[in-house]
Order: sequence, then C-alpha cells, then structure tokens
Amino acid sequence: MKIHHIAIICSDYEVSKKFYTEVIGLNIIREVYREERQSYKLDLAIGDHYVIELFSFPNPPERPSRPESCGLRHLAFSVDNVGAKRDELIAKGLTCEDIRIDEYTGKKFFFTQDPDKLPLEFYEM
Repeated sequence: MKIHHIAIICSDYEVSKKFYTEVIGLNIIREVYREERQSYKLDLAIGDHYVIELFSFPNPPERPSRPESCGLRHLAFSVDNVGAKRDELIAKGLTCEDIRIDEYTGKKFFFTQDPDKLPLEFYEM
C-alpha cells in the first residue's frame, strides 16, 4: 500500500537528532529512551507524515558507503526547488554534490550525507 517508515541507526544520537530536525527539518512525533537497550528511539515526520525511526545503540558498526554495497543505497526526499534546498544545506555547513539532471525524467537532484555518511538525495518534483 505504501512505505510506513525507514529505520536508521546512528552513531551519535544528539548529532543525528540535530541533523534530521534542525538541518533537514523533520518534525519530532515522539522520543523515548529504552533503558533495557540503552537506546533512544526518535520518530520523525515530514509535516505530519511519519517517515523515519532514528535509533541509537551502543557501538554500532560503521556503514559501508563506498564502494557501494548491497542493501539500502540512499534515502531520497522530494523538494520543490533543488537549488534553494542545496543552498540552504550548504549554508548550514553540509557538503553537497553538484546538481545533476536525471537522464530519464529530466528532473534535478543532488546528494549529501547524514552524520554517519548515509547518502541523502534531494529530488525536485
């Protein structure tokens, strides 16, 4: 029917929480600390649409990013204006790749990374 949410495990909870809420602009639905797992769980939304579950766990292994490995390749967010979003993220200190054009749709897009090097794509609708 649709994707319910995407789960992300981060290495530094406070850094990733700030990144996804203050830099990317997702809204917090709920935040809980699970003592038995020494783990935070942060539910995040675009507007009021639940999209990401951000977890912290003690000592998670690093994510292989390059060369690309099997599994989830990247997350893509829809935006109205790719150029404006790229400028906004650069102003917030992110390194962003150049804007490219999708050869099949003609739409603009670019990539950046979250604090754990998970590739994030911003795609113009």
